[in-house]
Amino acid sequence: MPGTHRVDYEVRNRVATIAMNRPKVNAIDIPMIDAIHAALRRANADPDVRAVILTSALPGMYCGGMDLRMAYEGTALDLRAFLYKFYIETMNIQYEMTKPTIAAVNGPARGAGMTLSIVSDIVLAADDIDMGYPEIDVGVIPAIHFVHLPRQIGRHKAFELLFRGKPIPATEAVALGIANHAFPRETLMERAMEMALEFAAKSPVVMALGRTSFMRANDLDYRRNVENQIETLCNIFSTPDGKEGLLAFLEKRAPRWV
Repeated sequence: MPGTHRVDYEVRNRVATIAMNRPKVNAIDIPMIDAIHAALRRANADPDVRAVILTSALPGMYCGGMDLRMAYEGTALDLRAFLYKFYIETMNIQYEMTKPTIAAVNGPARGAGMTLSIVSDIVLAADDIDMGYPEIDVGVIPAIHFVHLPRQIGRHKAFELLFRGKPIPATEAVALGIANHAFPRETLMERAMEMALEFAAKSPVVMALGRTSFMRANDLDYRRNVENQIETLCNIFSTPDGKEGLLAFLEKRAPRWV
């Protein structure tokens, strides 16, 4: 993308591949999410694109989560603006897409990386990676996932994943329904492309109308509930423990909870 070099964008055989490319872990800050948004909008506006794959250009990492230095050093207003951009705008773009989106999770996914995967239509993962929600260990919460995860895997298992902070293997994520399939790493992108090409072969008009109908049928109060979670997350970031957790992470030490 011009001026950012944070995502790679390629269209081949009517499939757009968007590859996050911010070393070392694809940490999500405002320029990064702006680049992802621009790539998604570009794909949606291109009549020659029939399906979209979101993946990582970095070996060994899909997305390590939010840029916590940005969260610690920014003002409360800066943080709120980022959270609305990352959560609400990302969901709105996905909601308005007329083409199916596939997350090809080719490395560990944490926090914001989980968000980028679950807002996609399909989640495919390498079978040797893990996925999880470690936010609780740095004094914050994976707020958006409070909305969808209990519906997806049940209240008790969701509570365990969200409040223990322990990652799970991709194969377990598939068993729980967090991901659709897990494939050997060396074949993941090939399998993602195969599925994307299947979608690309469908009627683009029927796909667009059908996906829009599907999104409307399943949205319910989802986005409104996410807005409520943003308020909670902003409040947590402003607490002494929220600040201490971020600082401890940046200083690479154990947190000293107030």
